[in-house]
Amino acid sequence: MDHAVLVLNVLKVFGLGSLAFFVGFAWTPFLLRSFHRHKAWPKTMPREKAVTGESATVVHAQESRMQASRDDAPVPRLGGIVIWGTVVIVTLVMWALSLVIPNNLTLKLNFLSRNQTWLPLFALVAASIIGLVDDLARIKNTGGYIAGGLELRKRIGLVMIIGLIAAFWFHNQLGMSSINIPFWGDLQLGWLYVPVFIVVLIGTFSTGIIDGIDGLAGGVFASIFAAFLGITIVRQQIDLATFIAVLIGSLLAFLWHNIPPAQYYMGETGILGLTTVLTLIAFFTDSVAVLPIIALPLVMTSVSAILQIFWKRFLGRKLFIAAPLHHHLEARGWTRAQITMRYWIFGTIVALMGMVIAAIG
Repeated sequence: MDHAVLVLNVLKVFGLGSLAFFVGFAWTPFLLRSFHRHKAWPKTMPREKAVTGESATVVHAQESRMQASRDDAPVPRLGGIVIWGTVVIVTLVMWALSLVIPNNLTLKLNFLSRNQTWLPLFALVAASIIGLVDDLARIKNTGGYIAGGLELRKRIGLVMIIGLIAAFWFHNQLGMSSINIPFWGDLQLGWLYVPVFIVVLIGTFSTGIIDGIDGLAGGVFASIFAAFLGITIVRQQIDLATFIAVLIGSLLAFLWHNIPPAQYYMGETGILGLTTVLTLIAFFTDSVAVLPIIALPLVMTSVSAILQIFWKRFLGRKLFIAAPLHHHLEARGWTRAQITMRYWIFGTIVALMGMVIAAIG
């Protein structure tokens, strides 16, 4: 690769990723003031019901202690706006500069491209808006969810619509019909590519329950997307790599105000957007097979909740003290800081493992 092109690619990927952090950091205080002015927090905290509809006694006690430690100061939701809002701002600014001041630099820095970033950006924004509607309904304590908000089936249905659009785009427009299995080869799926895409999307959607402890979700997602950043660089998908770098910078800006004690929570508007775009990035990089490794902390969290429901429904007892897994660890005596830090460490290690497997497999 030409040295000048390499320098421009480094500037594009890591320079715009850094810019995203500072943009997110700069406008977060305005968002925080707005959240508090509009009292953007649920009126039914701490939670009294689990996802099964039964009393969530352990989690209720944990959240009650957390609220007491904060002197009953309410913590807003909607923090995910920092993430996807920053991505949109940086993307549109660089695109606009390439139109208004077209030169070699601005044209190179524009990473909004039809074949790499249009679809991830659409999926991120569309899913985040669905999450935003859910968050606003919870804040107003409306809807059919346990604590207010959109019913689970409605959220799944809306996400599936996004998934169908993306799946047909991949299959029909980009001609993708196989999944690469590391060290084995391509698994040809044909028309089954579309339902497999939807299954992976819903599976990734189910991992969104990792949000619940200050700093936990933001740090875990940052390591996951960093692994895919490495994969896209290896595959020379520079526009997609830049999109992911901007997403990581936005995540870190969010995390700055989300580490203990959190000044806001990510909410569904963050979680839903991140899990949806994660699926698309995995398919764009043909790395679906290593997604469960890279995102192992998410998988463990989701599986722990599923096993808890199964144990209680069919065996009449709990498998864990509380679910998901991070609440079980908290009930076992781990501090929230210990849980968050150890999730970050473990998440970084498995993300690196998955990235290496994808790169050499």
